[in-house]
Amino acid sequence: MARKARNGRRVLVVDDEVDLAELLELTLIKMGLDVDTAHGVAEARAALARTRYDLVLTDMRMPDGEGLEIVEYIERERLDIPVAVITAYGSMQNAVAALKAGAFDYLAKPLALDQLRTLVKSALNLEEAPAEAGPLPDRPLLGDSPAIRQVLELVEKLARSQAPVYITGESGSGKERAARLIHARGSRADKPFVAVNCGAIPENLMESEFFGYRKGAFTGADQDREGFFQAAAGGTLFLDEVADLPLVMQVKLLRAIQERKVRKVGSTVEEPVDVRLISATHQNLARCVEDGRFRQDLYYRLNVIELKMPPLREMGEDVVLIARQLLGRLAVQNGQTVPALADDALAALRSYAFPGNVRELENTLERALALSDGSAITAFDLQLSPQRLDDETGGGADCPLQDHLDRVERAAILDALEKTGGNRTQAAKLLGVTFRSLRYRMDRLGLAGKD
Repeated sequence: MARKARNGRRVLVVDDEVDLAELLELTLIKMGLDVDTAHGVAEARAALARTRYDLVLTDMRMPDGEGLEIVEYIERERLDIPVAVITAYGSMQNAVAALKAGAFDYLAKPLALDQLRTLVKSALNLEEAPAEAGPLPDRPLLGDSPAIRQVLELVEKLARSQAPVYITGESGSGKERAARLIHARGSRADKPFVAVNCGAIPENLMESEFFGYRKGAFTGADQDREGFFQAAAGGTLFLDEVADLPLVMQVKLLRAIQERKVRKVGSTVEEPVDVRLISATHQNLARCVEDGRFRQDLYYRLNVIELKMPPLREMGEDVVLIARQLLGRLAVQNGQTVPALADDALAALRSYAFPGNVRELENTLERALALSDGSAITAFDLQLSPQRLDDETGGGADCPLQDHLDRVERAAILDALEKTGGNRTQAAKLLGVTFRSLRYRMDRLGLAGKD
C-alpha cells in the first residue's frame, strides 16, 4: 500500500507484525512521507526491484528470512539506499552484524517513536518539525506523588553540586530526563550535555568513541576526531547503562576520571578534560561488583550521590496525569484532536503494572491513538491487562507479557464475535473500537470472522 508524500520521499517498511508495520506507516505518513509496506524478505526484494526508495526500515526476524538479507541485497545491488534495522532489545550482536553489512543505524524494541523520527530525519536530511507540545522546560519530570516530589527535591540539591551522580531505576523510568534536569539547573547549563548509551557501542570502538582518535591511528581514521569526553567539555557526560561497559573499558574510564585527562587513540600525550559525570543503569550495580562484572573502585567513583527513580506503578494517580499530558502532546504532534480517556481506560491505566514504565506508557498511548476512532480511547484500544504479571491469572515469569495480553485480547474478541454471530462490524461496535482496528487485531491474532 502506498500513500502520496508531501515531500516526495518514499520509505519501505518491512515487518511481518501487521500492527507494528501499521504503527510505523502511520508515524511516517504523519511526517509527510510516502510509505510502502512489505511483510517478509521476498516481498521486500520484489518492492526494491520495482521501486526507488529513499529509506528502508526492516525488522530483523521474519518468517521467510532475516532483515540482514535485505541489507546485503541493497549492498549487493548497489541501490545506495540507507537502511535501518529493528532488533529485539538486548540483541546487540544482530545490530552490530547489520551495521557491518552496511546498515546505517538500528532501533531496539520496544520502539521509542521519538527515536524513530530522529533516525528518519537524519537519514533523509529532513528539516526539523516545529517544536512539539510537551512538558514545560522547567518541569520535564511530571507528577505530584510523594515519590516524584522527593526526586525533584534531590535534583535541586544535586544541581548545585559538581559531584558525580549515579541514577538508578527500571528501564523507562526517566533516568535520562533526571540527568538532563540536573544539568539544566546547574552551573554547566550553558555547556553541552552528551548522552551515551554504553550498551550500544561495539567493544572494539569504545576507546575511540570515548576518547577520540588521531589521523592514521587505524585503517579508516582519515582525520582527527573528538570523543565523548571532548564533546562534553565544560558540560555533563551522561553514561547510560554504565553496567554494560566491559572490564577493559572500565579501567580506562577510571583513569580518565581520576586524572581528569584522556589520551586519544594514536596519540602519545594526554589532554585535560573538564566534565561532570552522571551515570545510570537499570541493573543492580552493587551486585555487578559482587559478581566481578564491575570494578569496585570505579563503582565508588561513580556512586558518590545516588538518585533513585521510582517506577510508574509506585507513583499512584500520577499515571493518569502523565498519560493525559503524553496523549495531548502526541495528538498535537499528529495534527489530531486530543481524545478523551474513557473511564475503563483510566481504570486499566491505574491497575496495570507498566514494567516498561513511562516509555511503555507513551508507546501504548501512541498505538491507541493511531488505532482508536479519534474521539475517545478505551481500555480495548490500550490493549493492557488489568492483572499484574505475578497474579493467578496465568501471567508470571513463565508467561511472556505479550502472550498474556494476546490471550486476554483474543478472549474479548471471540466473546464479541459470538454475541454478534461472527459479524465483525457489529463486534467492533460492541467492543467500542473501529472496524479497521478490529480487523488488524484479528489478523495479528490469527482469528477469522465474517462481515
